[in-house]
Amino acid sequence: MAEDPKIGRREFLTVAGAAAAALAPANLAEAQQAQSVTTSATPPAATSAAPPVDEPLLTLTATEHAFFVAAADTLIPADELSPSGSDCGVANFIDRQLAGAYGTGARLYRQGPFPKGKPEQGYQLPLNPREFFRAGIASANEYTRKTFGKDFDRLNEAQRIEALKAMEQGKAEFTGFGSAMFFGALLQITMEGFFADPIYGGNRDMASWKMVGYPGLPATYRHDIKKYLGKVYDKAPRSIADFS
Repeated sequence: MAEDPKIGRREFLTVAGAAAAALAPANLAEAQQAQSVTTSATPPAATSAAPPVDEPLLTLTATEHAFFVAAADTLIPADELSPSGSDCGVANFIDRQLAGAYGTGARLYRQGPFPKGKPEQGYQLPLNPREFFRAGIASANEYTRKTFGKDFDRLNEAQRIEALKAMEQGKAEFTGFGSAMFFGALLQITMEGFFADPIYGGNRDMASWKMVGYPGLPATYRHDIKKYLGKVYDKAPRSIADFS
């Protein structure tokens, strides 16, 4: 699905965040629908995108973590609206999710048989989410090595965008499943990490909530109705941790 050039990053993330902020963190393994890659400015020189890991990795390898950092920063580049996806902790969020019940497929039926399903039938693979992302990253890096001579995280920004668009359109050759399916899952978990409650490891400093004006956890605002009637709600967002 091509991105409408008239839609800016704030509008794109606002629409995506309205759904992602309400989801339980990364628990929809069947959400594999491909969506758009947000493009951005002039590409920098090719470097490894992975910054120092600020918390111990629970399940990801260094190569897998570097991939998620590069992907998050390509989908959510740093600009005047927010820090980059990795600076907001998206890769750490993904590591936590894949190390837990979601990653092991605790809520998936996995007894088989596993015939090839149609797109409308949802997730039909024998892999749990951890295995799915591991295989997908291996295929993605194999594709970029054949195409650009480097792993995904070593590409410059323009090359990463090109690679993600090829995956989104199903043009990248993957082993075991289509690249469009992998791209859909990658985008889904990246957006969840960006918009989920910070207690899960992403959305550091509630950056995405501040960007879209989402107030966070409070479920009732009856005490603020008169005060803010017709005015901008300017209170800082609050997370689960603020009420613990």
